[in-house]
Amino acid sequence: MPEPDLIHLFVLPLHRCGIDSYMVSGSVASIEYGEPRATLGVDVAILLKTEQTDLLPAVFAEPEYYCPPVDVLHSEISRPSRGHFNVIHIPSGMKADFYPSRNHPLFDWAMAHRRKILIAGHDVLLSPPEYVILWKLEFFREGAGDKHLRDIKGILAVSGDQIDTPFVSVWAEKLGLGAIWATLIE
Repeated sequence: MPEPDLIHLFVLPLHRCGIDSYMVSGSVASIEYGEPRATLGVDVAILLKTEQTDLLPAVFAEPEYYCPPVDVLHSEISRPSRGHFNVIHIPSGMKADFYPSRNHPLFDWAMAHRRKILIAGHDVLLSPPEYVILWKLEFFREGAGDKHLRDIKGILAVSGDQIDTPFVSVWAEKLGLGAIWATLIE
């Protein structure tokens, strides 16, 4: 089970202001689908309209949070790919990495296949495990460390029967990740 504070600090505020076009991914999703490990952050893929973006500095308000200025948020949501901003809960040091760009060939598929999971007593929208696996393969390829492969192995060990592995195999090939994926499913 992921750290409940991450959900309370970063996901529930989105619910309270009416933003539900998100999906929790990264380590929190891999913990939910796989094996527990420590994390101080949550990754959130998110679709934001300009007016929703304008709400974020009030939702994640000082002095409890650091949230980038609105002009930075607008710049990041307008990027065609790799948009990113983070919000930090200052007292705890926990953070949320928000990824507002949708220019990934599986983003729309993943949003349509989100899973509603009860975490810390609240419904939370998680990325499907196939999407989590493919992103972790990409992060590993980019040099982000072996923890991504350990997370994938944990997902396969715990939730393997719920994962569409042929789907992952096809997309791993399309994304140039087939060789890495093959080493995990041998």
